[in-house]
Amino acid sequence: MAPRPLDARKLEGVPDWDEVFGFNGTLELEIGSGRGGFAAGYGARWPQRRLVALEARHSYADETRERAEQAKLGNVLVMQGDAKAICQKLFGPDSLDAIHLYFPDPWWKRRHFKRRIVEPVFSKVMLGLLKPGSALHVRTDVEERAHDMLKVLLGAGFVNPHGDRFAPYDPEEVPTTRERRYLAGGQPVWRLHMTRPA
Repeated sequence: MAPRPLDARKLEGVPDWDEVFGFNGTLELEIGSGRGGFAAGYGARWPQRRLVALEARHSYADETRERAEQAKLGNVLVMQGDAKAICQKLFGPDSLDAIHLYFPDPWWKRRHFKRRIVEPVFSKVMLGLLKPGSALHVRTDVEERAHDMLKVLLGAGFVNPHGDRFAPYDPEEVPTTRERRYLAGGQPVWRLHMTRPA
């Protein structure tokens, strides 16, 4: 059964996710689902995990939704919207079992830094939405941004279980569409698995 559609603009409170999905399970968020490569693959591999795939661009959100519907993924809900504007409307404190953030736009120009997802204020928001002990999973193909994000996330209160190193590649991970190209071509990807202290 498909999850009940939600319009973030019409929410009057944090949704009852058991009611939305029609079953109980872990609740996870993907910020910036793009065209849905990760959401579709992850939802198919882990049917007991509930994933909210959030995408700012209408066309990409529609494409992700179509992929989820065609694959009959009852555990993937696709929503269109700006994560910074609606995450705290969608989720209460200590409610998420994981957050996935893959290949975010680096926003190189200084005047655009405020648009970054991993910046001090929103990093603290993400920390507060996660349950203690749960993880924020990040992947990027930009080494400079990987180091920047690690510093910002540590400053926000996240812990890096790998110390001062990036997380190793795990062949069991579900790759994004972009990452499949990188893996095939041998291009590097920097990974962070940052946890909220228990």
